[in-house]
Amino acid sequence: MRITLRLIVSLLVVVSSVAALSAFLQARQERQRQQEELERRSLLVAQSLQESVETLLAKGSSQRLQRMVEKFGNHERLAGVAVYDLKGTLLAATKSLALLLETAPKVATDSMAAGKDIGRFKVLGGRQMHLHSLPLRAEDKVAGALVIVHDAAFIQSRLSQIWRHTFFRLLIQMILISLVTLLVVKWSIAGPLEQAAEWMKKLRTGQISGPLALPKGDVFAPIAKEVTTFAAHLSAAKSAAEQEARLRERAESLWTPERLKEHVKARLKGRPLFVVSNREPYMHIRRGRAVEAIVPAGGLVTALDPVLRSCDGTWIAHGAGDADWETVDGNGRLKVPPEDPRYTLRRVALTKEEENGYYYGFSNEGLWPLCHIAHTRPTFRAEDWAHYQKANQRFAEAALEEIAGVEEPCVLIQDYHFALLPRLLKKKRPDARIAVFWHIPWPNPEAFGICPWQKELLYGMLGADLVGFHTQFHCNNFLDTVDRVMESRLDWERFSVTKEGHSTMVKPFPISVAFPRAFQDILPDEAPVMDRAALLKDLGTKARFLGVGVERMDYTKGVLERLRAIERLLEKYPEYQGQFSFAQIGAPSRTHIKRYHDFLAEVDAEVERINWKFKARDWKPVVYLKNHHSHREILPFYRNADLCMVTSLHDGMNLVAKEFVASREDNDGVLILSRFAGASRELRDALIVNPYDIEQTAEAIRFALEMAPEERSARMKRMRETVRENNIYRWAGNLITELSQIRREPKTPVEAA
Repeated sequence: MRITLRLIVSLLVVVSSVAALSAFLQARQERQRQQEELERRSLLVAQSLQESVETLLAKGSSQRLQRMVEKFGNHERLAGVAVYDLKGTLLAATKSLALLLETAPKVATDSMAAGKDIGRFKVLGGRQMHLHSLPLRAEDKVAGALVIVHDAAFIQSRLSQIWRHTFFRLLIQMILISLVTLLVVKWSIAGPLEQAAEWMKKLRTGQISGPLALPKGDVFAPIAKEVTTFAAHLSAAKSAAEQEARLRERAESLWTPERLKEHVKARLKGRPLFVVSNREPYMHIRRGRAVEAIVPAGGLVTALDPVLRSCDGTWIAHGAGDADWETVDGNGRLKVPPEDPRYTLRRVALTKEEENGYYYGFSNEGLWPLCHIAHTRPTFRAEDWAHYQKANQRFAEAALEEIAGVEEPCVLIQDYHFALLPRLLKKKRPDARIAVFWHIPWPNPEAFGICPWQKELLYGMLGADLVGFHTQFHCNNFLDTVDRVMESRLDWERFSVTKEGHSTMVKPFPISVAFPRAFQDILPDEAPVMDRAALLKDLGTKARFLGVGVERMDYTKGVLERLRAIERLLEKYPEYQGQFSFAQIGAPSRTHIKRYHDFLAEVDAEVERINWKFKARDWKPVVYLKNHHSHREILPFYRNADLCMVTSLHDGMNLVAKEFVASREDNDGVLILSRFAGASRELRDALIVNPYDIEQTAEAIRFALEMAPEERSARMKRMRETVRENNIYRWAGNLITELSQIRREPKTPVEAA
């Protein structure tokens, strides 16, 4: 009530002030207008009488002069007329003025002295009058004065009327404004605040779990956003506490964001965590005049964003968005995620030439096909290698700036783009604990020997304290390669390499997703997910069974082999024609590289050929969705699909398989998984296939579609349990545990100096 009263009083003061000022200006304007009108009227009357009065004055006919002035005593607002000679003697005057103006008023004497007409206001008989004096002439000399007297009291009456009307108008306005204010406060402010209070009460007591639904608009949008975010954190903490209690009851241990946060805090002793990767977790792009934040496609972002959200720190990455540099501060930093800032993103700038050489050239035309062994020949160019070295140096400088002043910083370097970075950092900061995680496979020594700069790459990686891969097999290949190429001491029992007195541990850390919260941040519990009928309608097809594939379009993902297996299924089992549709979601990637450009054209042609071959009026065997899709858009496909196909020809892990499993809260659906993907080592209840064997993959699709519901449910439950126990928080916890246990290498006297 106090707020409402203060608001009404404030409005009263403001409106009263504005009304008073407006009335004052209007009154002043009206006074000036009336006075000018009175002056004009007086002048007209005087001029109309001037000639006759001057004639009678010259003849000395006082009686006729008196009769003339008597005629003007009854005109509207004209109080009368008076005539004076040069000495100021009254010659004639309207009867009502004779006693009031026996002697010439000062306006008359001044007018005769100046030889021009003059008008003034004067109080006569207790009333405000306007006197206008016009000199009378005889033989071109001033002989007297004609004074026209008007009653001016009406002007003050008019001004009083203006002030009176303003008062009543103000009174009515204030009554209406007060009523409207009370209604607005009640409906638009007090009501929503009461609604918010009731919502928070129910949330506190566990009666609801949904977001706060306040009126949309500028006033409540920030409040609703922050309150909902706070509530989400509260619900997450409450859920984690309940989950932890249940696990303690069963003597189990599940890694959660809260547990990881406390674990990192304990292991790093409050120091921040630093991550370096090429791809940034949030990219700002321009859509028309607006700037939009998007999450780039790829497993690395999917895996690491929850880790940084949980334990704070800084993510150093290449700023590749066309609006990236409009959103950072002077040091290239900003807080992310945009809707709920949890950690710092530091962007590093690269020129187009550097990006083409380091990223598209050496990294993706050289190292990517070299490590994946997917029958695409690696291309190595000296100029690309030079850009790769320069980019690694650029990132080293940025990382050193971020870790400056931090004692024994922990740095996690991500992937094949930064093989040289560990050594560059270690030279400057030997006290830093550095880990490099290689997200793609590591080939055998013979295959890796193709690279002309294999020694330099290995030397750079061995600057790290810890080198991680997805599988033990890739660890073995790496150690074999080091054994063949480098002069170093290998300890196969501890899986370590000692080079120039520095030891590097090599261990497997199978990466995962943020189970059980893989989709909690993007889709609240009560938000409806599109059902299959609506999904198929959007796809423009009718089908009984639905399959899905989600990829960053790459020739290593086995997309062409997958399409041929679908074709073979429809050929071999025609009863599935018109019954089975497959949605291929593919985000175009690295289209600057000819092999990727050609691959996208091959996929387009293959989809078109298969759809034409089995052409039907309202059914498509393959629906190809080529744009980038957010997790929110992909989730309905995961949850409504009968099967998900992950048919990588060679892959480090492939998190699509784990995302699909994490999304299936109904414990339904079948995962068809390539044995060449790292995920096949963990998800044993998937249908494991050789994607090169088209017949086997086609049979796996048929088997998945015909699998009994009980078997589907049992398989999915076991896979979900695996992903649940080995989630991304466990991955990060294990990695940081290993890194924190590494003994710090003190600076030498030279370095300290």
